[in-house]
Amino acid sequence: MQNIAAFILDLDGVITDTAEYHYLAWKRLADEEGVPFDREANEQLRGVSRRRSLELLLGEHLGRYTEEEILEMMDRKNGYYREMLKTITARDFLPGARALLDALKARGLKVAIGSASKNTMTVLERLGIADFFDAISDGYSVTKAKPAPDVFLFAADAMGALPEQCVVVEDAQSGVVAALAGGMIAVGVGPEERVGHAHFRYDTTADIDLDEILA
Repeated sequence: MQNIAAFILDLDGVITDTAEYHYLAWKRLADEEGVPFDREANEQLRGVSRRRSLELLLGEHLGRYTEEEILEMMDRKNGYYREMLKTITARDFLPGARALLDALKARGLKVAIGSASKNTMTVLERLGIADFFDAISDGYSVTKAKPAPDVFLFAADAMGALPEQCVVVEDAQSGVVAALAGGMIAVGVGPEERVGHAHFRYDTTADIDLDEILA
């Protein structure tokens, strides 16, 4: 695949892991609203937008809330989450993530972030890599969230790369679906049952084999 020009990486679950913070923030909100929520239910929220996450969390209870209340709950959850983000430092890279970024740049490839999160810049700044990327596509960049391919197509366009020249690294099922829908090469990070539909799959970020992907 010699025509690959760029990599687009999801942030949460690929470069760092704020999934626990998301869970704790959603759990606090659910407890306050008297809605059942546990780690198994939280798996459905992986890689989807904040609004869709809230809809999934509320489930059959969704109809009892007004639009104003829904917006308030989204803001409340985000406030809890942002407070937890203040603890992130450069020590919070997932194993192999920093080495992957450096290896991509060393090969002359462009690198972008493609994340559904509206807190992307905050996390990148806390990690000390806000200036590393050639493009950043996040929750503010597009209106359609994953599994729509828009967040990745935005990143590709910002880098001046065609979709078929891009490799997307994702840990969420919806993210892999989005990458495939965008006509990109999909690399899944995680178990077979979650990301096995990607072109390549690795258990962790540290296991990603660039030689295999770029062969």
